Amino acid sequence: MLNLVVPIPTLMRDDEFRAILAMVAPGTDLRDGLDRTLRGGTGALIVLGRDKAVDAMCSGGFALDVPFSPARLRELCKMDGAVILSSDATRITQAAVQLLPDAGIETTESGTRHRTAERVARQTGFPVISVSHSMNTTALYLDGERHLIEASEAILGRANQALATLERYRTRLDEVAATLSALEIEDLVTVRDVCTVVQRLEMVRRISEEIHGYVTVLGVDGRLLSLQLNELTGGTGADQSLVLRDYMDVAKGGRRSLTEVQEALAAINSDGLLDLPAIATAVALPTTDVTLDIAVSPLGYRILSKIPRLPATIVDRIVTYFGGLQKLLGATVDDLMTVEGVGEQRARAVREGLSRLAETSILERYV
Repeated sequence: MLNLVVPIPTLMRDDEFRAILAMVAPGTDLRDGLDRTLRGGTGALIVLGRDKAVDAMCSGGFALDVPFSPARLRELCKMDGAVILSSDATRITQAAVQLLPDAGIETTESGTRHRTAERVARQTGFPVISVSHSMNTTALYLDGERHLIEASEAILGRANQALATLERYRTRLDEVAATLSALEIEDLVTVRDVCTVVQRLEMVRRISEEIHGYVTVLGVDGRLLSLQLNELTGGTGADQSLVLRDYMDVAKGGRRSLTEVQEALAAINSDGLLDLPAIATAVALPTTDVTLDIAVSPLGYRILSKIPRLPATIVDRIVTYFGGLQKLLGATVDDLMTVEGVGEQRARAVREGLSRLAETSILERYV
């Protein structure tokens, strides 16, 4: 079996590399060919891409330009030399070639095949795969980094641990989000309450991205994991945007875009994420060195999002017109009808929806 150990957080910042990992995931033709090569007791050196730089370092071998198949790759790897594939791994363009990269390129590898693989990857920018039968490993080289390819069973073990962690995070998130809703209705929200919800949302986002990396690496073996991930994270991305939009207008230091605030949150390291003042700083919420218990009030985006069949444009108009959740909660049907695009039927739906949400939130908190 192939052995791919991947630093998942790094991969999640690199969509191009994620696509390359998907090419060698279980269920793909390339992965099948690599498995066959390793089981067959031979090594291999495979370059995923061809241009003038690759041609310049190739010596000997022969041109093919034939469709890729796992069986063909296995047979060609029996010969000495490297195999050159198209960048999408759909065609085999050359085989049995000797690669002569710049010997001055630094490498941490010791074996000839692995040293060549790392140097070729550094010099050309293309992914290079090295199969070692003696060590029973397959390595992917790209951007100066080496990533081992491992069996699905090992990855699934780590993925299931991450999924259990995500489940606990989601349960806690639902609890603090429900508390925030009740506090918003009563106009008792503090910076601490907002930061707690933002913290949990960011934790869920980070662990879900890690699991998504495992899904990519697992390929067809990650389908069940993907379904579980989607079930646990449904709506959390929108929830983060809504919470931030609710409280960004009370932020100090001038207005910032939603994207800028989300980037500031993403830049906080794991230890900093446990520090609520650091989150308050990232969101630019009002706070002091000694307390987070400063009162703040939401605009109402998150509460309005819970009302069915209410378009985003109408939500924006309602929030802009009333300027805060408390004024919105006190609005009558006639008041709501003064907002552009809100007729009597929609106004009644909003009024009844807000009353129902207020009642439910209070009951959930105190009963």
